[in-house]
Amino acid sequence: MARQLALQPYKTQDNTLPAPLKTLDFEAYQSIRFDPAKSLWHGQGRKFTAQFFHRGYIYPDRVAIFEVADGKAEPVRYSSDMFSFEKVPPSSGDLGFAGFRIHCPLNHPNGSDELCAFLGASYFRAIAKGQGYGLSARGLAIKTADSSGEEFPVFRSFWLERPAPGADIMVIHALLDSPSTTASFRFTVRPGEDTVFDTETAIYPRTDIAQAGLAPLTSMFLLDANDRVRFDDWRAAVHDSNGLQIRTGHDEALWRPLTNPRDLQVSSFEDTSPRGFGLAQRKRAFIDYQDLESRYEKRPSLWVEPIGDWGRGVVELVEIPSDREVNDNMVAFWRPHDPLHAKGEYLLNYRLHWCWAPPGEVRLAQSLQTRCGLSFDQKHRQFIVDFVGESLKSLKADSPPTLDVGSDKGKIISAVTQPNPDVSGWRVSIELDTQGNKLVELHARLMQDDQPLTETWIYRWTPG
Repeated sequence: MARQLALQPYKTQDNTLPAPLKTLDFEAYQSIRFDPAKSLWHGQGRKFTAQFFHRGYIYPDRVAIFEVADGKAEPVRYSSDMFSFEKVPPSSGDLGFAGFRIHCPLNHPNGSDELCAFLGASYFRAIAKGQGYGLSARGLAIKTADSSGEEFPVFRSFWLERPAPGADIMVIHALLDSPSTTASFRFTVRPGEDTVFDTETAIYPRTDIAQAGLAPLTSMFLLDANDRVRFDDWRAAVHDSNGLQIRTGHDEALWRPLTNPRDLQVSSFEDTSPRGFGLAQRKRAFIDYQDLESRYEKRPSLWVEPIGDWGRGVVELVEIPSDREVNDNMVAFWRPHDPLHAKGEYLLNYRLHWCWAPPGEVRLAQSLQTRCGLSFDQKHRQFIVDFVGESLKSLKADSPPTLDVGSDKGKIISAVTQPNPDVSGWRVSIELDTQGNKLVELHARLMQDDQPLTETWIYRWTPG
């Protein structure tokens, strides 16, 4: 279907809505509630059920949803009886759905917990056991941060495979469409301590796409100890993710703390056949945020594990200025070295891990936190980085590790290391004279006998 659709000119959908649904605010939209008793597969003895989102508010797009059973696809029919309407009158006719969410016994063996949701353009999000919603994934990103404007592909249709009784996995198919491309997706969803989406996609461009973002992730970063100058907020930190984590094709571990810049920032990390990348939430204690409502310490990290050889390209990070925590202002994705060409076919497989921490053996110590502020003499920038991990625990103060540190501009006035017994790790302190530069790239890692003990900390400083 995606291949055939790509051969046709792009057609916008008729997303006409009754007037009361066009002007809904967030609160009114939230008051339209789906009746759990009308869930797909309700009462059938299956671990998964599906509920549906009503159209309205910022979700006018109508998506077609089908149930697949015994090799046949049957449409899921809309009925206003599926919903309760508190602040808006129900409308007659077949309005269709805006999206859906899946429930399963994630936290309790006999419970029914929300696991994932597909709603809006090609956005979807999920959680692992014990978590709450945070960052999102997308089907595809096109021209992100481009001056001509971003293109947002949309999922037009979904096919939900009826899970077998007792099955611990379910399969979701999706058809994506946009002016530039079409694509098909197959998600094999495995909930648990880590919730995993095995993702298979085939992309069929209508036009050449020079700025394709594959396996895109979207998150929120407002403030933290490295970047809070502009904010008068009672919380010490506000973010869904606080860093971009990369494991390169050469098995180098990179950590790039996120910032909320004054001006749009785009960072590119060149690589060949990356082993993984993701937006991670490393601060996991309530005291880090002190927010009883948002519970940022329970937001998932999201790790992309490529399957097969992805070739040359860059992991791209886009940081968009934001003054409110409701804005998703962080975007990360893989951009292939070569454009996607019209009438081509591009097959891509990867695994999405919604997790507490990215999977895999942690051989190197990791950056626990980054702090930034004025130096003691009030002239320079001071950066404090704490590294924590097994590789550092045997080190003594009288035989410190070697510090590999540098900057592309400005001048490093001093750089020292010292044990930090309060976190069972080592602290790196860097004093930087920016020399009037508006952007400085820094890096640091701890070494011993020319071997890294820590991941490589990378930081982009811009004026706050």
